[in-house]
Amino acid sequence: MSTTEQLFDYTLRSHPGAGEVPEDPTPTLPMAKALNAGLAKAMESDDKVLLMGEDIGRLGGVFRITEGLQDRFGADRVRDTPLAESGIVGTAIGLALRGYRPVIEIQFDGFVWPAFNQITSQLAKMANRLPAHMSLPIVIRIPYGGHIGAIEHHQESPETYFAHTPGLRVVSPSTPNDAYWMIQEAIASKDPVVFFEPKSRYWPKGQVDLVDGHVPMHTTRVARTGTEVTLVGHGAMVATLMQAADIAEAEGTSCEVVDLRSISPIDWEPLLASVRKTGRLVIAQEDSGFISVGSEIAATVSERAFYTLQAPPLRVSGFDIPFPQSKLEHFHLPDADRVLEAVDRALAY
Repeated sequence: MSTTEQLFDYTLRSHPGAGEVPEDPTPTLPMAKALNAGLAKAMESDDKVLLMGEDIGRLGGVFRITEGLQDRFGADRVRDTPLAESGIVGTAIGLALRGYRPVIEIQFDGFVWPAFNQITSQLAKMANRLPAHMSLPIVIRIPYGGHIGAIEHHQESPETYFAHTPGLRVVSPSTPNDAYWMIQEAIASKDPVVFFEPKSRYWPKGQVDLVDGHVPMHTTRVARTGTEVTLVGHGAMVATLMQAADIAEAEGTSCEVVDLRSISPIDWEPLLASVRKTGRLVIAQEDSGFISVGSEIAATVSERAFYTLQAPPLRVSGFDIPFPQSKLEHFHLPDADRVLEAVDRALAY
């Protein structure tokens, strides 16, 4: 096993039934297992769904998201690929044109760049050139973000690049329940979906409602109600915002936490309704702040909820630098203290 595999060897082998949907209708699962169950459910429901990626078959992927799926569905539907991200995406485009629903895994966020041209120049645009009855139902799974002490190209947050590209849907779950349902909805979509998985949230467990837990993929979720400040983020940042809200409450400040879930398109109304109620907005993201998802949220809220704002929207983000060495990541990534400092600034206006 390579050093990288050893570093991230969270294996699901200790959980019986890898690659199978749990029998309990409301199990408590880590996000990794919830994604595994969601992929299995989608493959069980549609034999045109197939998985491709580096080491996703026999190994089950670096993070073991596809653990047991090759044994259950066969090597024709869970295929190990060469180390060639551009080729993986290009092959997926061809398969989608032939009626399949490929789900491809980019092993780490920073490895997506060799496929960037295929995704933004071809996949995102081809549907507009095709007859109306044709589509490109491809899901690109990307583990992303920091907090895992990894090396260069293993902790990036490239979601803004893809959210900026018309023709792509871009989403990121923050809970195991959302992961289970959103991966299935992404696979069922007729449009290409870039599915960002916050790798630091693969292991914490949460309840998954296998029967009634579905919330539409492009729906913004109010994760915690409050009255004085709106905190908004996506992916791993939602847990950080919840921690900050707990601390703020203990200090007498009521914060509402809003989970975007969908980065493109954004479901604006729940977010705007929250800001109109609280009058203050703090946006948190791991990505760099300059020209980012946070920038778009700040601009749109300023345009559409200006007269209800009691303070300018404030952004808390990674710094505008390449992702630093692992021993410095805790300085770079937003934490509860940085969020609370922004909350104090917002309240001071």
